[in-house]
Formats: sequence, C-alpha cells, structure tokens
Amino acid sequence: MKKDELVQKLCDSYGNWFLKDDFENNAGGTGRMTQDLYPYDKLFSPIQINRTTIKNRVVMAPMGNCQMAEETGRPNDKMREYMFARAKGGVGLLTTGLIPISHHIDASVTEKGNFSYFPRIDGTRTNFMGWRNLAQGVHALGSRIFIQLTAGLGRVGNPQCLLTKYQLPVSASWNPNFYIPEIPCRPLTDIELDTIVKNFGQAAADAKVMGLDGVYLHGHEGYLLDQLTSPAFNHRKLSKYSDWQRFGIEAVKAMRKRTGPYFPIMYRIDLSLALEETYGERMNEVKSLKGFKNGRSIQDTLEYMANLVKAGVDIFDVDLGCYDNWWLPHPPAGMPAGCFLDISKVAKEYFAAKGIKSNVGVEVPVVAVGKLGYPDLAEKALRDGKCDMVMLGRPVLADPNWCKKAYAGKVADIRPCIGCQEGCVNEFVEGGHPQCAVNGRTGFEDIYPEEFPKAEKVKRIGVVGGGCAGMNFALYASQKGHKVEILEKAPELGGKLNPAGVPLVKYDLKNYNDWLKAQIAKDENITVRLNTEVTNESLKAEGYDAVVFCNGTREGVPPIKGIEKIKYVQAVDLLNKPELLGEAKKVVVVGGGAVGVETAYFLSYEKSCKVQVVEMLPYFIDGACTANRGHLIHYLEANGAELINCAKVVEFDEGLVKISRNISKGVPNPYNTWQPVLPKNIENPLAAKIGDETYVEELHCDLVVLAMGGRADDRMFLSAQQANIAPEIYNIGDSFNAGRVLEANRAAYRLAMQI
Repeated sequence: MKKDELVQKLCDSYGNWFLKDDFENNAGGTGRMTQDLYPYDKLFSPIQINRTTIKNRVVMAPMGNCQMAEETGRPNDKMREYMFARAKGGVGLLTTGLIPISHHIDASVTEKGNFSYFPRIDGTRTNFMGWRNLAQGVHALGSRIFIQLTAGLGRVGNPQCLLTKYQLPVSASWNPNFYIPEIPCRPLTDIELDTIVKNFGQAAADAKVMGLDGVYLHGHEGYLLDQLTSPAFNHRKLSKYSDWQRFGIEAVKAMRKRTGPYFPIMYRIDLSLALEETYGERMNEVKSLKGFKNGRSIQDTLEYMANLVKAGVDIFDVDLGCYDNWWLPHPPAGMPAGCFLDISKVAKEYFAAKGIKSNVGVEVPVVAVGKLGYPDLAEKALRDGKCDMVMLGRPVLADPNWCKKAYAGKVADIRPCIGCQEGCVNEFVEGGHPQCAVNGRTGFEDIYPEEFPKAEKVKRIGVVGGGCAGMNFALYASQKGHKVEILEKAPELGGKLNPAGVPLVKYDLKNYNDWLKAQIAKDENITVRLNTEVTNESLKAEGYDAVVFCNGTREGVPPIKGIEKIKYVQAVDLLNKPELLGEAKKVVVVGGGAVGVETAYFLSYEKSCKVQVVEMLPYFIDGACTANRGHLIHYLEANGAELINCAKVVEFDEGLVKISRNISKGVPNPYNTWQPVLPKNIENPLAAKIGDETYVEELHCDLVVLAMGGRADDRMFLSAQQANIAPEIYNIGDSFNAGRVLEANRAAYRLAMQI
C-alpha cells in the first residue's frame, strides 16, 4: 500500500491524543478560550493574495449555503444576511459554500424539475442580482468574499437522481456511490469534462463582474474535482484526462484566461485522502474501498500544487481525508485542536524551499484548517510559521463576532463551538439549511434581529432547571430586560452538560458549559438559587409573571430479569462520579446512542477498561453526524472495544449479561465508518434485509453501565399547568422532548424572543 509516514502518525494519534503529557491547551490537544498571547498582532495583520489585500488572517470556511437560496439558485436574504453577520463580526475573507457549475452534467447537483438546493451563478442572469447584492454588502462591511466553485459532487452526490431523473451519478471512472455503494457512478466523457472546464472559466468571469473578490476551487474531500485529480478515483486509460493533474490545471487555466492575471484564485486540497492510513488491510477486504488505493502521496500533491501555481493559483488551504473517513475533513468534537497544522506546515515549507511564487511574483499563502477557533492557538500557529492564515467555519457560526471579540481582548466572551455538527452539517444533510447548536440566530439572520428587542413590560420569570435550556433561556430573556431566577435542585448549574463534558474528547462541550456559567455569573438580571426543590405551592407563592420548565429527563432502570443481581450504574452518574467505577475492568455498556458510546470511549481510553457495548438497533449513534459517529466508532475499534448491534439484553446474573443477538447475514457491520447511515426518509432498496436468526450470548463483566436514554420529564409542567401557578407557563428542552444542545438552545432562543 501507498502510505505517508506523517499521515499515518497523525491518523494514529487522532483517537488517543489526550493520553500524551502536553495535551492541555496545545495544538494536537485541547483548545481553551484563553488570551495569553493577546494582543493578537499576527492574527490581525493584513496579508496580500495576488494584488488583493485582506485586512486580517481569518478566513470564514465554506459552511454550506445549501437551502439558502431560491430554487433557481439565486442567493436570497437568508444567505446574504448569514454572510453579512460574519462580515460585520470582522472576518477578513469570507467564502461561500460550494456552487456547482456542472448542472445537466452531474445529475446529483440538481433536483427533479431543474430546482437546485445549491446557490447558482450559472444558467441565467436572474441569479446575478443575488451575487451583486451579496458582494456589495460584504464590501460595505469591510470584508472580502470568494465564491467557491465545484466541478460537481460525483460519487458523493445523492444517488436519488437514478430514481428521480433516471440518470446514474457520475465520477472520474466507474466508482461506487458513497451513500449506496451498490449503485455505480459512470465515468464522465472527455466532452463533458471539457464543458465543465469551460464552465469554470465562465463562472469565474461572471464572479468577477458581479463584484466578488476571487474564486475558490473545491478540490478536496473526494468531490468530483478531487476524484478527477487523484489516482485513487481516476482510473482512466484512453482519455485526455487520464493524467490525473490535467483536469485541475485546465480548470485553473480557463479561469485565469477569463479573469486576467490579477483576480485571486484559491484552491482547497487534501494533501492525502489518508484512506490507506485509516483502514489498512480493510482496503483489500471491503468491496467499496478496494478501488481507492494508491491515491496521491504528500509529495505527489505538493508537486501538483506547484503546477497549479504555474497555471494561476494564488492561495491554498490544505487538510486530509475524504467522505470515506469523514471525520478528517470534518473534524468533530473528539478531534484535537489544530489537528492539521502539521499538514499546512509541510505545504508552507515546500513552497519556501522551492521558491514558489504566484503569477504576480508574491508568496503563495497557505491557510490552515481544522479546529482553530481558539485565539491563542490560532495566533501561535501564525507566529510559529505553520500557516499564513487560519480558516474558521463552525467557530464563526457559533459566534459571528469571534474576530471582534478576539481583537478587543474579550476572548472569554466568545461563544464556543461544541463540535457537534448537528446544526451546521447534519441539519442540511437531513433536508434543512445550516444552523448552529449554540447560536439560535445562525441561519435565521434574515428573520431575527441582531439584538434582542427590549420587552415592553419587564417580567419576573422563574426558570425551573439550570441545564442547557434553562441557562440559555435565562441569558436570552435577560437581554430583553426581564428579571430571571434560575431554580436548580443540584448544587451547581449545568445539568447534563456537566457529565457530558467529563470525557477529555468532549473538551469543546466543557468550554461551552463553562462559558454559559460565566455569562450567567456576571448577568445582573439573573439570580441563581441552587439546591432548590420546587413545588406548585412554592412557585405560586413567588408570584412569577411566567415560569419556564427546563427540568430535563428522568432516567429509568429497565425491567429486565435479574437486574438486582448485577452491579450497575447509570452512565450520567458514572461520568459525574468516576469513582463509582471502583476496581471494575470489564464493563458492559447497555445502549449505543451518543451517551453510551461516549461513555464507552471514556472507559476504554481514560480508564483502560475492556468494554463491550450492546445496542438494539442496527446502527450505533444512529442519527448523529456521520463525522462524529465515525470518529468514535473507528477509534473504539482501534482500542479493542467490542460493539454489538441488533442485540437485546434478556437477563442479568451475577457478573453476567445475557443478550439475544441477531446473527443474520443482513446485520450491518457495526464498525462500518466508510459508509453513512441514510436518513430515515431515504429508502435503500438494495440494502441487505435483516433476518431473525438469533442466539443467546453471555457477556462477563464487573460492572454494567446503563445508557438507554432518558425520557422527557414533563410531569412537573403538566402538574403546574393544572395548578395554574402563573399567568404564563412553558416547557422547553429535555423536559419537553429529550434531545441535544441544538434543540434545547433553539427552543430557549425562540421562547425568549417572544416572551
């Protein structure tokens, strides 16, 4: 196999990075919202790209924009206001999400009826107005903006085009579709590829006339441009594009020809797909991976980048990975901060050693990506010469004023991203548009004002429960001028955020929990009463104008035979009090949702336990973002944890868990991270059917950890409603519908907006 030593070292480290000695608040470890390096002189210094000056070193990553345009593809108020918020927040260079220029060639980029869920700059002049307004608005706020163009989706496109338009998805060669590998992707013809190259030139020319500041090629992550420019996917023989470098170079030349020498061209590239380093011998065993060996090495990629510069590229951002190891190009909560700085450093040093300059004779900046939303780490990366700019995606969705706050030395006020990817990625995968779990306004800037409107009547509001929903609601309601009292039965705020932030891989969530508590502590409109149990009578006696219930879930003990014979603990209790583990070394976790798998990860890596996880459903962490679930599952397997799906606990005995395990041929491989779990409204008619062949298996253990999910506890609310305890009462968060930070914060924001 073709492996890079550096890539292998990095891939091996992404599961156990927190076991090294110097992981705290260092690149390759945790990131914290400290400001030891303030003022950030390097971060807020200008930089030249071609002949364009960018005011600082912060680039907003291409974060979606799917479903943020009219169905014709014209950018609308939703997309524009979303971008304007980040420009107003001080980002130097904005980039759009991907904009396909291969409609009618790549059938997966356009819906039936010629509708598009992507913004478009091709096809019709009616789309131009949206781009002109976007560029003008961004410029009025002092920022620059590049449009990201993509050749298409190729094998990572939605294969529903086969059913809706009777057209196969496409690729560089005959390759399996990512979502449904049983569906083949046909190779594009040279004529079709020539057309796409021409379209790149036209789109770049249009972008320049519309007032956009540059074009940005989407050449990484295994999308169509990457498929054509990597021998892992491009197996063409008798074709002008059998030279895997040619398509990318021709696209750049076409754009440079149409725009002249001074219009910036940016290129996003993976230095390695890292597939062989990720999957090892599985590359020879898994049918859908077998054809993807021998991709570009780091050296191959660097030589290709040098040729791209000769063709006209002015700036690169670099990362690792593709869809088939999705946690690399979309680093989730469990990945370390600054995870790709070693990669950007390689590219930067190569350009320096070779004396590579752009076509206008200036240096070619290298942009670092990958969990750099911590000002001290970003500044240090720049000072250490590991990159020339830093790219922030999710951090500026979480807080569009990231730059303003960092520049002013108010780092502690930056709202941290939690790395969940549920709003920014999973939301549009499921059919929505980009949002943010911790920022209720993101994606709704066209609807909600930047500041909460002041309430006409100041109300005294009681909030029952100081977890995620309760704390967020209190902060939002305070901004409207209301007086809020949080009534929390525990000795501290945080609720489920406290145990959820215990595993070291959840450092981003801990940052967020700490931020919420700090914001509440300094808010003069909020009073906190800890160790406070409430009743209908006590709430009624307070005379609140409104009471908001956010009292969370209730955990249950399953009515399984022999439960009294086994030593067991609830996962949340174990995380709150790790000493409950005692001397246990063999642990069975019952429940393979997010809580169960994250607890298993904690036990496997941090407590050196032999862990088995039992899940009734076919898939572990079903419903979570593909990157997040893939990262946890891949590295749990690497550390020897056993994942048992399609299995039900039927009885406990002393030191024993008896399970009924489905062993039918159709049971999915629980360690499959190279293929996503499809949304529930998408049927895969080619999927293997799960039979009903089962047998009883005995699992020996020292401790059972129950992670079977909490139920929304609406009993207090319903009782209070009957008792008429206040003129207004509401129920939000886990006590309404047990969910995630996304749902809790969304409900808190919207309720505060109206109350």
